[in-house]
Amino acid sequence: MSTQSLKLGWKMVKFGEVVKNANLVERDPEANGVERIVGLEHIDPENLHVRRWNSVADGTSFTRKFVPGQTLFGKRRAYQRKVAYAEFEGICSGDILTFEPKNSKVLLPELLPFICQSDAFFDHALNTSAGSLSPRTSWTALKDFEFPLPPLDEQKRIAEILWATDEAVSAYQEALNHIHIAAQIRLEHTLNTLNCSELSLPDVLSGSPESGCSAPPSSDETGHWVLSLAALSANGYVRGNLKPVAKTKKMIGATLSKGDLLISRSNTVELVGFAGIFNEDRTDVSFPDTMMRLPVNTQKALPDYLELVLLSNRGRRHMMKTASGTSSSMKKINRKTLAEFRFPVPDLDTQKRIVSEFNEQKKHREAIANHVSKTQRMLSLFSNETIGAAHV
Repeated sequence: MSTQSLKLGWKMVKFGEVVKNANLVERDPEANGVERIVGLEHIDPENLHVRRWNSVADGTSFTRKFVPGQTLFGKRRAYQRKVAYAEFEGICSGDILTFEPKNSKVLLPELLPFICQSDAFFDHALNTSAGSLSPRTSWTALKDFEFPLPPLDEQKRIAEILWATDEAVSAYQEALNHIHIAAQIRLEHTLNTLNCSELSLPDVLSGSPESGCSAPPSSDETGHWVLSLAALSANGYVRGNLKPVAKTKKMIGATLSKGDLLISRSNTVELVGFAGIFNEDRTDVSFPDTMMRLPVNTQKALPDYLELVLLSNRGRRHMMKTASGTSSSMKKINRKTLAEFRFPVPDLDTQKRIVSEFNEQKKHREAIANHVSKTQRMLSLFSNETIGAAHV
């Protein structure tokens, strides 16, 4: 973009000209009153708020400190789009960079996270990442990112609009969480009061759980897609979480059909074991090796009933308890731990009644989730247009 095309008062700057990577060091956090540890697994994609953390009292080898007002950016696997605005002090992983303006009278700290959340910034991060298994970008590469910087008064106006939209997203999400909790309490009561035998998961499957296939995401449109882990959530399958991949023989072998029941076998301990039914009428989507497909014996159980049970408090307790692995950011379940899961299996008519009852609640949750999604899209659109809004 040439400077001739900039709006009056705007200027093109390099990221490193107005931002510094603070890189504060804290070697004895517990003694100095720092209580929280934030890893990449605690930052949710496209969510500026850190809601989870570990305790310093449990021990840590991390020494990078962050303070309120800084922007946290996940430099590993930048395609996960992990950016957060620090609202408390803590220690963070070395895979998290800590940004702050060099001069708050030149760049507003409240605007910085939205710059880092823009498509242009992520594209730069991806294009400068190196490594095949766990690609990382670097501060050296990121500081060369160029973007249009508005005058400070316009920055304030833009930041106020963006944070107001973010607040609306948070309010919708809070309402969604309350409804989800109420639904889980009701479902727990329903399962506990069923007058029927308990079976293990293999008892209601027609075969062994199937593994998926993964490949590095392609930068080009290939005509074939693979699900990302975000496609499985506490509320089941979530559309739109697709990455283009090469159409290999193995990938074709993992192609999904409408109605397939999936479960994540690898994720953080809070997310591993999420299940969902692929509900799209298409044949160009595969599932990755971080998921398993469960072939349901429909003479014994309905896929929708199994999805409910797997996502119930009973199911979540089992998955979180049996997940294992040495990495704190990636735990796994396997066929053996799945086979140990036991749950009540009533007759098919009773299953249909339960599914029908909770589908009504699910519709309410989906309506609110749609509001969340639409508001997030508005936020992303406005943020991206702002970064490119310097054109006259």
